[in-house]
Amino acid sequence: MPPYEQLRAQIATLTASGVLRGGDRLPTIRQLAGDLGLAAGTVARAYTELEAAGVLATHGRRGTFVVEPTRANPSLSPSERDRRLNEAADAFALAAHQLGIDPKAAIRQARAALARR
Repeated sequence: MPPYEQLRAQIATLTASGVLRGGDRLPTIRQLAGDLGLAAGTVARAYTELEAAGVLATHGRRGTFVVEPTRANPSLSPSERDRRLNEAADAFALAAHQLGIDPKAAIRQARAALARR
């Protein structure tokens, strides 16, 4: 998976899980690129795709912010919902694999997280 896609999926997962909340300010492109050891263009592409999906909004010099959930594309098509859910599932599976978590344990954690919502 290309680095911009990994970053996009991670940010999308953090927003969907509530770790990043509506109104939270994200680091600048340059700062995040430096922190992660990525090219600025890689971070910019991830931010751009998340903006197009309604997850982030950039407000000029004020920065890039997580969009409030009630304003984040409330009328998504079923295919867009499926696409986003598949992306979140892929990001979850990748994280579980990287952590060496047994698939059954990962599924239990996912069920518990869904039950808390």
